[in-house]
Amino acid sequence: MTVEAPEQPAIAPSRLAPADTLRAAGIGLRTRRLRSVLSALGIMIGIGAMVAVLGLSESSKSDLLAQLDRLGTNMLQVQAGTGIGLGPGTLPEDSTAMVSRVGPVDTVASVRDVPSARVFKNDFVPSGQTGGLSVLAADTNLMETLQGSMTAGIFLDEASPDYPVTVLGAVAAERLGIRTLDQPTRVWIGNEWFTVVGIMESLDLSPDLDRAALVSVQAAETYLEEDLVPTTLYVRTDPVSVDEVRGVMAATVNPENPDQVEVTRPSDALEAREAAESALTNLFLGLGAVALLVGGVGIANVMVISVLERRGEIGLRRALGATKRHISLQFLGESLLLASIGGIGGVLLGSLVTAGYAALQGWGVLIPTVAIVGGLVAALVIGAVAGLYPAMRAARVSPTDALRTL
Repeated sequence: MTVEAPEQPAIAPSRLAPADTLRAAGIGLRTRRLRSVLSALGIMIGIGAMVAVLGLSESSKSDLLAQLDRLGTNMLQVQAGTGIGLGPGTLPEDSTAMVSRVGPVDTVASVRDVPSARVFKNDFVPSGQTGGLSVLAADTNLMETLQGSMTAGIFLDEASPDYPVTVLGAVAAERLGIRTLDQPTRVWIGNEWFTVVGIMESLDLSPDLDRAALVSVQAAETYLEEDLVPTTLYVRTDPVSVDEVRGVMAATVNPENPDQVEVTRPSDALEAREAAESALTNLFLGLGAVALLVGGVGIANVMVISVLERRGEIGLRRALGATKRHISLQFLGESLLLASIGGIGGVLLGSLVTAGYAALQGWGVLIPTVAIVGGLVAALVIGAVAGLYPAMRAARVSPTDALRTL
């Protein structure tokens, strides 16, 4: 009589819980800490560079927009140009009045060069010395038109045109060593003493005025004996009509020779600066991507070496029931952990660099969400790609061949 052997219950397939996968993936990192840190450093530098570049770009752009909002994009600057075959041009004496009649124009102010005068701290000036600071005669509504502000004192007002008083630009005051007006202060202009009644804040849209001493037109004619004509007009217009006003400005200022008039919008220079900074941003992003690629290659290299060094461990785990899938998940998990550490460190590094540099420049700190999320995602993608081949190679190791290395 044949006795049948009892049926053996089917062996359940081996399973590896996610928590176990994470612990197994961390073994290699804990046992090779220095190598792991150096591998993650490449990813951290790449992600940090990209986050910092994007953060600084957005912070700079935010500061520029705030500047434009404060200064306005509705100011036009009118100067005499060079007409075709006519030589250097000049603005007509009545150009200010002509421009003020244009409907959308809110306010207009003129500035006139005083070529024979220079400004000095005292009257002991060697013959031929210029000092590098110019003298300009300005209308009393210039500061209102420019929407500027004063560091100290007041601007030229209606009560002072006939008196020898002056207002210094920010750079001029610094070069003359005048920082406050707590005590009566005078400067030597031409051959006369002028009392300093104000110091202007720096004018982003009119940097030439920063390096000048401003006097009233009447004072220039009385004390400096100059017969002046306008050299620059500052025109503040209705914001919605800037282009229309710009189109008719040359013919309005000089109907006979409109080609001798140059009309510019100073805020265009700020926007051009932003365009140049955007080009530099793209360049630095490219450098950050290269650093990220180098970090990915470093992780792949470390993982391949790790597979070769741990063949015995792989064989033992396979002999104890680990499947190829378990082995590949372990090594892929190690690569992702390395990349995650580098990605988090890179985001923190880039944020600190952005915050520090923005504080030095006086900007608001603005780190776009896409930089943070994109940095972490990029790190994980690099880690997955870098760890894929080593994981597949580890899974193909034969248990019997691997155990011979023990």
